[in-house]
Amino acid sequence: MSSPSRSEAVKTVANLVVPPPREAVPAELGEYGSDVFDAEVMQKFLPKDICTKLQATIERGEALDPAIAGDVAHAMKEWALSRGATSYTHWFQPLTGGTAEKHDSFLEPSGCRAIFSFSGKNLIMGEPDASSFPSGGLRSTFEARGYTAWDPTSPAFIKRHSNGATLCIPTAFCSYTGEALDKKTPLLRSIQALSRSTRRLMKCFGLPGDEKVSVTLGVEQEYFLIDRRFYLQRPDLLQTGRTLFGAPPAKHQQLEDHYFGSIKTRVLNFMTEVEQELWKLGIPAKTRHNEVAPAQFELAPVFEDVNLACDHNMLVMEILRQTAERHGLVCLLHEKPFAGVNGSGKHNNWSISYGGRNLLNPGNDPHQNAIFLTVLCAVIEAVDRHGDLLRAAVSGAGNDHRLGANEAPPAVISMYLGDQLSDVIDQLEKGAPRSSRHANTMKIGVDTLPTLPRDATDRNRTSPFAFTGNKFEFRAPGSSQSCSGANVTLNVIVAEAFDRMAETHEKFGKENFNAALQKHLQSLVKAHKRIIFNGDGYTDEWLKEAAARGLPNARTTMESLRCLNDEANRALFEKYQVFSTRETESRFEVFLEDYHRKVRIEGQVALEMARTMVLPAAENEYERLLRTLCQAKEAGVKQGSAAVKKQAAELGALLETCHGACAALAKALTGKHEEILAAMAELRKSVDALEKVLPDDLWPVPKYREMLFIM
Repeated sequence: MSSPSRSEAVKTVANLVVPPPREAVPAELGEYGSDVFDAEVMQKFLPKDICTKLQATIERGEALDPAIAGDVAHAMKEWALSRGATSYTHWFQPLTGGTAEKHDSFLEPSGCRAIFSFSGKNLIMGEPDASSFPSGGLRSTFEARGYTAWDPTSPAFIKRHSNGATLCIPTAFCSYTGEALDKKTPLLRSIQALSRSTRRLMKCFGLPGDEKVSVTLGVEQEYFLIDRRFYLQRPDLLQTGRTLFGAPPAKHQQLEDHYFGSIKTRVLNFMTEVEQELWKLGIPAKTRHNEVAPAQFELAPVFEDVNLACDHNMLVMEILRQTAERHGLVCLLHEKPFAGVNGSGKHNNWSISYGGRNLLNPGNDPHQNAIFLTVLCAVIEAVDRHGDLLRAAVSGAGNDHRLGANEAPPAVISMYLGDQLSDVIDQLEKGAPRSSRHANTMKIGVDTLPTLPRDATDRNRTSPFAFTGNKFEFRAPGSSQSCSGANVTLNVIVAEAFDRMAETHEKFGKENFNAALQKHLQSLVKAHKRIIFNGDGYTDEWLKEAAARGLPNARTTMESLRCLNDEANRALFEKYQVFSTRETESRFEVFLEDYHRKVRIEGQVALEMARTMVLPAAENEYERLLRTLCQAKEAGVKQGSAAVKKQAAELGALLETCHGACAALAKALTGKHEEILAAMAELRKSVDALEKVLPDDLWPVPKYREMLFIM
């Protein structure tokens, strides 16, 4: 790609005319969730008895009655046709980390005519090819059969495109042998496991054992936006999602002027359309704002059932990408698209309720809330016992560039409780809690401002797993990752902790239950308090202290994935019927292969860019400098020659270094991933150094200062 192309792109983007703001007219949004087959639509299109049975499955988790499938399929088809959809697809989430779909038409030939048809069998089950998706050995290339199975707990929805629409039916994806090949099946299994364990624990407190358990999730999604013209001139962004080269501009995020700043008109137009699309799909987008890095933004929804929230987040990422394209932008969801500035995460806000009561709500006086303290101690135990599994759940080539980089939590899994709960936990460890710190008010010192209520605890953005009032915020998941993996692990380890609690509590007598409970919780705090850390997780001191506490620090994907080979961890997943041993092994193979492939692709792209784009530009400039020296010598001009000679010497040295780094990377690409990463880092140093000395008009690709600031 020639530098004139880059120059032309900069001019085009800089001269782009963004439409002026319209007058304040209410947006024509239509009904919220108008493209969702929700409860209201079901009541309209289904017979009452069929609707009641389906709602029992959706709301109370009762087994689906296969006899109603035909009626539901007919209703879905009629509704979809009324909304303009002429095709349907089983929408599933394979182990690629994205979504997949195979479209079929409702159209069926009938003699000389054609009719629209959709049967109960079509609804319940589909048969996509399972051999071409990653399976970690669960499927061989010659074993192609796989099945998609309708998930009635996540409503069908309509996806629209420029000249049509498709009915999408959320489904699980399994092999011919019944093994899970997707992200959804283990999540549904983990929800069942946690529900069983929660009911068992709640019975210990005299509560009914048949109340509904709700695991809820709110997902904060961070992302970058850049102009599409810049994106198309960056082979690294096109092929890997991140810039493999790029010298930091003089100004990026140091002045902290982007965070929560005024949103640019072009970006706001994009955000508004995203929200309109999400509105139709019943996805409750609540918050939008500028994030810390230039060109970085965030979208946050309200809480939903964890299964639905994971489905919705996959749709959010798709809509962000598609809407950006319509606005001449590209949405970058990689965890670290630009070196030297903040990366993007996906904060996983997790909570659990029983019979409509949030079990993580401390109430007005946490020390009196026995159930809350029990649940809190169980989560503390779960995170301490299985921090390695939580770390593995967020591993990946992209997230390795983000974790511990002073913008995301460190790779050491610890838990933040804040002042109020830490005070209660300290009292519990020493004996019976007698008091708890209450929230009070803040005095700002300006008479005209109202008195503000103070939260009971501050927030800690450096903690991987922080209590934030009535939920836990797991801050480590990467922006491009499916939420399912983190929540599968979280559900399973908490289910185990609840069962351990219940097993002990079931032995307590009614007369001494409270005393026995207090003694048990006290022992748990003493055994697992090492996981609690309320300080700055970014400091070297914390890493040393964490090591002294015996907390694992798996800094890379390769280190973190090893725990999946641990027999105890495999037994844990098998015990709760979330993964069989074979399925756990398959995940290890899939994640390992994905990591290696991504690293190797990055290495190949970096080598190609350096050899075919960067070095030719540098060599052209080197040749120009040498010609200048020769011409000066022939003309007998000495002034300035020394400076040009110095320039040529500096550039020549960088050229040698860059050629050497290319040769080293070429050799590393035949070896291990560690060698590839190290060689890429060295090549980046020399390429970024060349960017700083080459004339601007010769640099072949858009620079950071352009991509991050010109929009």
